[in-house]
Amino acid sequence: MEEKRQRMTNDINELGWVKITEDLHTKGYSNVPNVLTIKECENLVQLYEVEYLFRKKVVMERHRFGKGEYKYFDYPLPRIVQKLRESIYPNLVPIANQWMKALKIDFVYPNSLQELLVQCQANEQKKATSLLLKYGPGGYNTLHRDIYGTIYFPLQTVFFLNEPDEEFTGGEFVLTQQTPRTQSKAIVLKPRKGDMLVFTTNFRPIQGIRGYYRANMRHGVSEIKTGQRNTLGIIYHDAIS
Repeated sequence: MEEKRQRMTNDINELGWVKITEDLHTKGYSNVPNVLTIKECENLVQLYEVEYLFRKKVVMERHRFGKGEYKYFDYPLPRIVQKLRESIYPNLVPIANQWMKALKIDFVYPNSLQELLVQCQANEQKKATSLLLKYGPGGYNTLHRDIYGTIYFPLQTVFFLNEPDEEFTGGEFVLTQQTPRTQSKAIVLKPRKGDMLVFTTNFRPIQGIRGYYRANMRHGVSEIKTGQRNTLGIIYHDAIS
């Protein structure tokens, strides 16, 4: 692994938000390299076995979500997860509000994560949504959206905790984009260990001839061929259950 991938975690505010913002406006996603150190990735993988940290375990096959499993953290979140969630959110708010304005949706997201969570609580969305996911050979995740209630933030993040083609093969991150009167577009991504992917939760605006229109998006994971694939998902709204 290159020397640069051993450095300390980036200051979230110094990740190059101009480019991230441009990517999100033009593509609906942005891959940000080297946000976590290798050690941080390994520590997060190990947290999966610490049962008291979690409120719920989901075995995907039981619900026809795919093959694999994931666990939702309970509050209080582990320190690194809380820090990432709190520090990333304010950088995404301007993008989220621009999207709402472009699509003429009468909703303004608050500047702080705590204010958003207060809105969630008033709507009976009180359950933590940050999660760790684990897949083995044959594992996959069907295309879906992470909504959890009527209040939801339109962007979310996932952190990749294993090195592709070394610790696992297959397991690409898949996005699909559906625009009106066209076939779905598939986007296949292969982030590296420590990378952060920011992507749309539900939809994004696209500039058309008559203004902006809404493109619906889903995400999933292609089949893992060998090894184990772990990720940390950070969703900014809370869940009803």
